[in-house]
Amino acid sequence: MIDYSQKKFGVISLGCDKNRVDTEKLLYLIKSRSGILTDDINSANILIVNTCSFLNESRKEAVETVLDCAKYKSGVLEKIAVTGCLPQKYVGETFPELIEADVFLGTEDYDKFFEALDKSYLGQRVNYVGKGENLLTGGRVVTTPVHYAYLKIADGCSNRCTYCLIPKIRGKYVSYPIGQLVEEAASLGEISELILVAQDTTRYGIDLYGQKKLTEILQKLTALVNINSVRLLYCYPDMIDDGLVEEIKSNKKIVKYLDIPLQHSEDRILKLMNRPGGREKYLSLFAKLRKEIPEIAIRSTFITGFPSETEEEFNSLCGFLYEAQLDNCGFFAYSREPDTAAYNLKEQVPYPVKRRRVKRLYAVQREISEKKLKAYVGKKLRVLCDGIDYERNCFYGRAYFSAPEIDGKIYFNSANAEQGKYYEVLITKNDSYDLFGHTEDYIA
Repeated sequence: MIDYSQKKFGVISLGCDKNRVDTEKLLYLIKSRSGILTDDINSANILIVNTCSFLNESRKEAVETVLDCAKYKSGVLEKIAVTGCLPQKYVGETFPELIEADVFLGTEDYDKFFEALDKSYLGQRVNYVGKGENLLTGGRVVTTPVHYAYLKIADGCSNRCTYCLIPKIRGKYVSYPIGQLVEEAASLGEISELILVAQDTTRYGIDLYGQKKLTEILQKLTALVNINSVRLLYCYPDMIDDGLVEEIKSNKKIVKYLDIPLQHSEDRILKLMNRPGGREKYLSLFAKLRKEIPEIAIRSTFITGFPSETEEEFNSLCGFLYEAQLDNCGFFAYSREPDTAAYNLKEQVPYPVKRRRVKRLYAVQREISEKKLKAYVGKKLRVLCDGIDYERNCFYGRAYFSAPEIDGKIYFNSANAEQGKYYEVLITKNDSYDLFGHTEDYIA
């Protein structure tokens, strides 16, 4: 029997914030078995690479990370475990080829981690993909800054977008019970900002309760005394109903911010993507949101270079950005993924064209963002301090219109500021992505 209280565990979590939550639950499991957690890769006896396999680039990153980790086996490193999306979808290819790794677990097998590890210490390479029961619902070791955390309210996806592998990796959409989520959020301690995530947060509850329950879970989470505010990511546009809009509008603890991935603006391309809605519906949605919640910030993501996307349709997408006037955007070149419906579509767009289009979209959004940010110069904003930027020699944080890691920052000087606290910051200048300023007590 292995004494894991004498073992040091290191974890490398790749991919999205939903993957991060899985990693945090695995860390808690390790800690509950008295394992020692370390962020020093040189001292780890057991390294876990929690992988993403959404795109070819993420699969390549996962494999390269495992190969990099294998170099440490010349020191104290004894075992490498590969977990998450890559083995879940591609264990048939990776298990026989990626011999540097000792243990393979899929997205629902984290509860079998120690059982698989025990077998590995008996001298076997272990493939445990598909043997778990997705029972990892206990506590978490939060890996974000202490004042904010992600809460994954569902897993999988049932939307079947033609470019996306998620349903074939994570399975159909599965909501987690309200009581379980409230208990998890209450256990996180004092949280300035709780960020709700899923492949589609707005679909929450339909599979479990027979109706949408996002509004209800928002009410219960914001009733918790340890939760200062709640931010919503990944809202499907056609699932944003009047009840949700009213809850965001009236609930003071809900950040007036919505992340609404659209992926495109043009009706023909959206139909090929198997995405509902269209240009006019999206613009109407934004108009409605801004009418009901004038201060609301809207973020979105877009894919360009989808098969058969014409130059005219691309230019229309650029025009849509000018019309929509979104606060933050992310842009991606279409990635042709095997085992997706879009893989076999004709008129695949050449990579240089896709790359040019992505650059153009970012240029358009920079122009929009710079104008929006310039309007804050000379005004005071309530800023959540995220930490210290030692290179800039100042503090940094975010206003309500920015989510961590994906949106811009506010860099500010202050006589004294604490991580997780809010400050009134006078904005003195901007660029196309960030704002700069100082608190009233700052003396240059």
